[in-house]
Amino acid sequence: MKLTDKAAYLKGLAEGFDLSPSKPKNKLILEMINLITEMADKIEEIEDEICTQHDYIEELDHDLGALEEDFYEIDDECDCDDDDCCDCDDDEECDCCGDEDDDEEVFYEVTCPNCGEKVYFDETVDPSAITCPSCNEKFDCICDECDDCAAEDGCDCCDCEAEEEAEDEE
Repeated sequence: MKLTDKAAYLKGLAEGFDLSPSKPKNKLILEMINLITEMADKIEEIEDEICTQHDYIEELDHDLGALEEDFYEIDDECDCDDDDCCDCDDDEECDCCGDEDDDEEVFYEVTCPNCGEKVYFDETVDPSAITCPSCNEKFDCICDECDDCAAEDGCDCCDCEAEEEAEDEE
């Protein structure tokens, strides 16, 4: 039984009792029944809207999945995890296994010397010309210890600071 049906049933019971609105207790009961009826109607309206939104989200998810397959060229022929993908050895390369490290992007993290915010970038960005997205200040983040890193006092992209500290301790 739906909430609106239950509210209608309660309203019918109240009318059957012939509750006179002139008495304060009866007036309270009648107002509560009217409130219950309004709430049941609103809940039913919200449930209908949720169902509509759910259907819309499912359609968007389906469309996004198709778009991801086209954009990332995902092949649905293999539905298993990489470990169970095929019977090839780890030394061999095949179309479905591939080398996972080749696809993995490397990101670097440095602290902006002007505002102190963390700045993240990948290898496509020139570390000698970093622009902080928070304060728009440009800075250089090349350290002297290695060619790849991105900080003056050591860096987050390699272990040059850790190596430097280890050499100092010895």
